[in-house]
Amino acid sequence: MMLRYGIAALALAAMTGAIAFHQPATAGTESPKIAASAHVYDTYCAQCHGVQRNGKGVNTIGLSVQPRDHSDTVGMSSLPREQMIKAITDGGASVNKSALMPAWSAVLSKEQIEDMADYLTYVCKCNQGK
Repeated sequence: MMLRYGIAALALAAMTGAIAFHQPATAGTESPKIAASAHVYDTYCAQCHGVQRNGKGVNTIGLSVQPRDHSDTVGMSSLPREQMIKAITDGGASVNKSALMPAWSAVLSKEQIEDMADYLTYVCKCNQGK
């Protein structure tokens, strides 16, 4: 009985727009690296950085430091690629940012981390017009 009500509540929430289903950040792109990085982001990063890549993930409630908004073109444009790679590899504290940002070097390969830095540049539209 409880499962039926849970499914009904989920269906009602979806119909009323209370749930925003994530549109893949790769919509319209042909790049397999971008698609693979978007999947990695959804798996490991979206909980904090948000499915919209705006720093408003489900794990941010009560955090003293909010995660970076990866969709912010101005803010992200000021970050060198090497700093992004170091933050992903060694965690936020390694680049004088939040210690809550974990190191991902034990989970992601060097190539995945480098591709993620490129993906973040794609997400923020930092290379448009260059």
